[in-house]
Amino acid sequence: MHTDQITEILKRPVSQELLGRDVTRLAYVAEDDTPRSIPIAFTWNGSEIVLCTTKNAPKLPALRKNPVVALTIDTEVHPPRILLLRGRAELDVVDGIPDEYLQMNGSYEMTPEQRIEWEAEVSSLYDGMVRIVITRPGRNSSTSKPRCPPRSRS
Repeated sequence: MHTDQITEILKRPVSQELLGRDVTRLAYVAEDDTPRSIPIAFTWNGSEIVLCTTKNAPKLPALRKNPVVALTIDTEVHPPRILLLRGRAELDVVDGIPDEYLQMNGSYEMTPEQRIEWEAEVSSLYDGMVRIVITRPGRNSSTSKPRCPPRSRS
């Protein structure tokens, strides 16, 4: 699928709705060469999906070995809305807490005071984290192919 086709799919209202959700399922190949699929918070910045994790997360060695991933973002209602994405995980070790981590966890209802306390607690737990940026391969690659199911006719 070409980059312009991917962009067109990601601009669709259903895709934008799904990209606005807060949890995806990340599929990757573990170090023992078996498949894994895990729920993980994410944020969409308009051009890439960003996940964040601790620096000692078990998924990191596997993603360094084989960065090819698949994501599923969907709804819990019937008929489901589903966005399937494939790409590569680029790992970016950062000092402190990434802004995206705070953003992706900002959808939970908190008072401003609770938010300040929560951010201080998170900052005290981690001296750094890893940003996992899901990138789309180049135009001629077949490893990035978002798909939306056809609209229901109900």
